[in-house]
Amino acid sequence: MESGNRTSSPVFILLGIFNHSPTHTFLFALVLGIFTVAIMGNSTMVLLIHLDAQLHTPMYFLLSQLSLMDLMLICTTVPRMAFNYLTGRNSISLAGCGAQIFFYVSLLGAECFLLAVMAYDRYVAICYPLRYTILMSQKLCVLLAVASWILGSLDGIIVLAAALSFSYCGSLEIHHFFCDVAGLLPLSCTDTSAFERLLFVCCVVMLILPVSVIVTSYSRVLLAVLHMGSGESRRKAFATCSSHLMVVGLYYGAAMFMYMRPASTHTAEQDKMVSAFYTILTPMLNPLIYSLRNREVSRGLRKFLRRGRLL
Repeated sequence: MESGNRTSSPVFILLGIFNHSPTHTFLFALVLGIFTVAIMGNSTMVLLIHLDAQLHTPMYFLLSQLSLMDLMLICTTVPRMAFNYLTGRNSISLAGCGAQIFFYVSLLGAECFLLAVMAYDRYVAICYPLRYTILMSQKLCVLLAVASWILGSLDGIIVLAAALSFSYCGSLEIHHFFCDVAGLLPLSCTDTSAFERLLFVCCVVMLILPVSVIVTSYSRVLLAVLHMGSGESRRKAFATCSSHLMVVGLYYGAAMFMYMRPASTHTAEQDKMVSAFYTILTPMLNPLIYSLRNREVSRGLRKFLRRGRLL
């Protein structure tokens, strides 16, 4: 790109995902509905696990962290998208763009590592039930959760520092509904090939390594379940893991489709649709999956609602 048009403090234009046609207006209202359900569902999950003493176990502590991450993730993208759509002001400063990139990348990375920790927790619970409280102590559980947050934040800092170091010129239109680093790269005047290699390494660390832990953990779980003599024990073990496996499938399926394909196969519209799935729809589905398929959460929720009616 030509150096004459470069600027150190650019103002970007988010082209968004919706126009003002009747169909898109309906879809925008639907997204706001999904956002509301996600906020209520994840907030309820965090509050319920905090208040119900019977849910003060490593498994539910990790689930509360997942709900908190989902809550922050959807709040990183949807409010800004709604503001831009309703006001028609699609501009965003470099600082605002950087904030979105940091929280988005950090939360995605933290969720990747947290899902691996949750898989390890289920592996220990099913394969070593008598030693579970020792192998998965409350202290270790907190340390693993904190490590997930820190590793995700480090990834966010690396990506943010690189994105802010570039100069931008020419058209500053981002073909997305939020600031994604992949959308910024084509706008840069500087050579981004080294950063793209770094980004690929980060994606490998964030996706492949946690997936390896998840696959290994559930392979061991499957072998242990197959050797269980009681059919009732097998059903309980599968019920314990099924919710987590559904969440893993939703999350990693969309993330791998987005980031592990060759760049030549990407289109702006396709990327926006996939991003909308795992940044808007998945945070809504996660609390529904866990509340509907988990007896302890359902019981705690009913008790919580009864207590609310009595107040």
